Amino acid sequence: MEHVLITQGRVIGALILRETRTTFGASQLGYLWAILNPAIGIAVLTAIFTTIGHPPPFGSSLALFFATGFLTFELYKKLSGSLMLSFDANKPLMLFPLVQATDVLIARALLIVATYILVMVLFYTGLIILDLASLPAHPDQVFQAIVATSLLGIGMGTTNAVIYSVFKTWKQIEEIYSRPLFFMSAIFYIPDNFPTEIVSVLSWNPVLHLVEWMREGYYPNYNSSVLSKPYVLSVAFVLLLIGFAGERLYRKKRIG
Repeated sequence: MEHVLITQGRVIGALILRETRTTFGASQLGYLWAILNPAIGIAVLTAIFTTIGHPPPFGSSLALFFATGFLTFELYKKLSGSLMLSFDANKPLMLFPLVQATDVLIARALLIVATYILVMVLFYTGLIILDLASLPAHPDQVFQAIVATSLLGIGMGTTNAVIYSVFKTWKQIEEIYSRPLFFMSAIFYIPDNFPTEIVSVLSWNPVLHLVEWMREGYYPNYNSSVLSKPYVLSVAFVLLLIGFAGERLYRKKRIG
């Protein structure tokens, strides 16, 4: 058993290196751009809202408020979208006996999560240096929010990968139904400020709960009446179960 785990660990390590070269290229600029891209997105949002004179929905820093929402959303979206294509992108590798489809998924997921954790650390550190943010009030809750976001993203990405492997049109369908999530995930606003009828609809979106979880962790006095940790974790584990069960069920058909 120990030998098997060591072997699979080496396989996943090799796949992470391959994913790094494939995703970011051989130069360091590719990885640097992956780090800068989310930061640029937050900077653009902050500049737009500052120009129109919009005050921060919470706290004194627009950049911090947007970062807690945007980076959380981007981590989920990157996992759910990139993992969807992992089976097809690595199909030749899965002909090798040592390489399993789950190894490919885990390798890509670990690379994405590690990259976004680095992005968060660098961006929040920059805000702290510029006196636009303080240290997280509840670091344990921030960490839990990142873990929960990763689980939901991996669950959705794995489920997407299984569906896409047998139904190629799913990529276009997924892009259509996931596009409104950007506006429904509390990146620009506080859900509690909306009427109850609107909140009851928005609360079905698990990504919104993740953003609220992150903000409760970062801000010392942010209390969300919308956040339901059991709900978002339940959705994540159901998606993980569907995804990995589906991968095993359709494994022969996919490889063939």
